[in-house]
Amino acid sequence: MPVIGVINQKGGVGKTTTAVNLSAALARLRNVLLIDLDPQANATSGLGLLPSTSVLDVLSGRSSARRAVLRARQRNLSVLAASAELAGAAIELDASADDMQLLAKALIGVRPSFEFIVLDAPPSFGSLTLNALVAADQLIVPVQCEYYALEGIAGMMDTIERVRSSLNPSLNVLGLLLTMADQRTNLSQQVEANVRQHFGALVFDVVVPRSVRLAEAPSHGLPIFEYAPGSAGAVAYEALSEEVLRRVAEA
Repeated sequence: MPVIGVINQKGGVGKTTTAVNLSAALARLRNVLLIDLDPQANATSGLGLLPSTSVLDVLSGRSSARRAVLRARQRNLSVLAASAELAGAAIELDASADDMQLLAKALIGVRPSFEFIVLDAPPSFGSLTLNALVAADQLIVPVQCEYYALEGIAGMMDTIERVRSSLNPSLNVLGLLLTMADQRTNLSQQVEANVRQHFGALVFDVVVPRSVRLAEAPSHGLPIFEYAPGSAGAVAYEALSEEVLRRVAEA
């Protein structure tokens, strides 16, 4: 029952798109919980949910994780939703070890009920992302196929290593995922080549293309498999789920 965090300090790299569609793809074969830790709540709205309880209630102790979990419309997919009030929680949480372990402790009661838990972390390295890093077993790092793709990754890897050494010794990077690729351009090809040269086998084989369908799906409250099942984005995330299952089995 691995907990997989989808994390990048940069916004707009396909992080939430990856968390939602990977969860939906895995839910075709496994029982999956998606946790939305981003105050923007895009993973929550992207699945068409209007929650009455959220992950904030869990972190604040007002609700157990089991009581706050919602059933998504998709079979085998559950969600621990986000809300805008999470932004305030991120400010109130301090850097103590206890506060950084709130999510990990809250998940103890629900982990046996799910075969995969996917965390959608905010695009920052604040307290909510640190909670995700402490709770996760494996990380997926989306990397946009654009000029500044490698910018910040070294710093992020350093942060991951610090969390591993101090708070979560079992934390590992499952892979870097190239996203928003346009193979018609030299830029996308060069970025992919550079990332693969630097990180080798750590980079997933699958590359997620830039796709209008992927961008449109959240406005309909649907994962890509229901909105445009034959699209290139759906094919890519189906392939990613297969690669994730293989890598988790090998880990």
